Amino acid sequence: MIERLCENYADDEVNLVFVRGMPLTWLVAGLVRSHRMVVAGREEAGWAWVVHLMHDAEEEDYAPVDYRPLCPAGTELVVFETEPCRGKAHGPAFTYYRDGRTVVHFSFEDLRQRVGDDPDHLSPELLAAGLIGPGTPCPPAGEDGHLCWEHSDADELRLLRTLAAHFALPSPPFTPEVTHP
Repeated sequence: MIERLCENYADDEVNLVFVRGMPLTWLVAGLVRSHRMVVAGREEAGWAWVVHLMHDAEEEDYAPVDYRPLCPAGTELVVFETEPCRGKAHGPAFTYYRDGRTVVHFSFEDLRQRVGDDPDHLSPELLAAGLIGPGTPCPPAGEDGHLCWEHSDADELRLLRTLAAHFALPSPPFTPEVTHP
């Protein structure tokens, strides 16, 4: 996923954060207070976005960032954790915050396990994209010769396209195949 989101940062473990309702400078300042180094950012199409390192150099830690304080009333944040835990081989994760609360969070590894104040917030979009619902998830590995890994890249791309379209996210941090299929 990192190559699709932030191809210029393929050697770093980064998160991609979009914010609506707050200037870019405020988001950057909040991330700096959280000891996260911002490596890119821009404002565009009603959103500000930043790419920041996951690593907290001050603490020598990869602990998750608490984005809720960075999302005051009237603000929305869309967060893509590109590699929540490379060492443990966890897949990417997505979180949508609004007014300081977690609306929906899920791992790309299992879209059925969505949590938050409104875990079904994206259900119609995920269902329409064929990412949840009848025929998903895959049958057990090897059943009927099915190998899930053979279509995981296509599923991930479809998920990224669905999320980018739903939130009308600007294209610069994404590759064109995500925002202009």
